[in-house]
Amino acid sequence: MIRFRIFFLSNLLPKNIKIKVYITAIFPVVVNGCETWSLTLREELRLIVFENRVLRKICMPKKEQVTEE
Repeated sequence: MIRFRIFFLSNLLPKNIKIKVYITAIFPVVVNGCETWSLTLREELRLIVFENRVLRKICMPKKEQVTEE
């Protein structure tokens, strides 16, 4: 997971590539076998929180970018 964090925080790749990697590689692993789960509201909310955290890491500007403007 640390490697993915470094990947998402890197400025070397554009955001659209990072989102595609998330959709094709990470999200399927997280919800693997989800159709057989009996999801409770708590588990569903945890999946939403995870997705929001990843997308926030990808899309939010870095501190240096905010101070430059």
